[in-house]
Amino acid sequence: MNTFNQFFFGIYPYICLAVFFLGSLVRFDREQYSWKSDSSQILYDGRLRLGNILFHVGILAIFFGHLFGLLTPLWFWDAIGVSHGAKQIFAMVMGGVFGIIAMIGLIILLQRRLKSERLAANSTWRDKLVLIWLIITLSLGLLTIFVSMGHTDGEEMVKLMRWAQHIVTFRGSAPVYMEDVNILFKLHIFMGMTFFLIFPFTRMVHVWSGFASVAYLGRAWQLVRRR
Repeated sequence: MNTFNQFFFGIYPYICLAVFFLGSLVRFDREQYSWKSDSSQILYDGRLRLGNILFHVGILAIFFGHLFGLLTPLWFWDAIGVSHGAKQIFAMVMGGVFGIIAMIGLIILLQRRLKSERLAANSTWRDKLVLIWLIITLSLGLLTIFVSMGHTDGEEMVKLMRWAQHIVTFRGSAPVYMEDVNILFKLHIFMGMTFFLIFPFTRMVHVWSGFASVAYLGRAWQLVRRR
């Protein structure tokens, strides 16, 4: 196993996750006034609503698709009778559909941010970096579909699943499964991991509040009385 593969697929994931969790915690503790999505609608509406809806629908579907697709044990799919090939084809179709939806949303959001001088002047380099980073990551992910079309037996997908499951269970043999994986998959995974690395330093931290809003379902009633 070469050093490059060992570092980026055996050590780097833990660096990204450590910065992701600890960085988010430190920012919430020290910079709560910056813990927001910084909506730009008041500066320039453009097609913000359309872009936001497409981006959020697409990216959430992709995130949970990757989460459950990669981390669900292989024995579970075997137990319910889903072959590796069938799972791969399903992942290709759903990933392609929601990837294109998210890509259209991202292009709209980036275009409006660059088109409006007022909005561009109020945008930080981190705002643009996040959009461009996600577009590149999504582009690489969509390109992997064409690689997967060349072999629909699901074996490449199984390697990625084993790698991800070995990472989350802290097994040192994880990088072994990435040695023979196509370079497009490696680049896509690297970009995805690095996104978690830069996450705490951008407006993306508001995602935590989105997941935490589920707690409102159990919140006590607020009583509003007239004077």
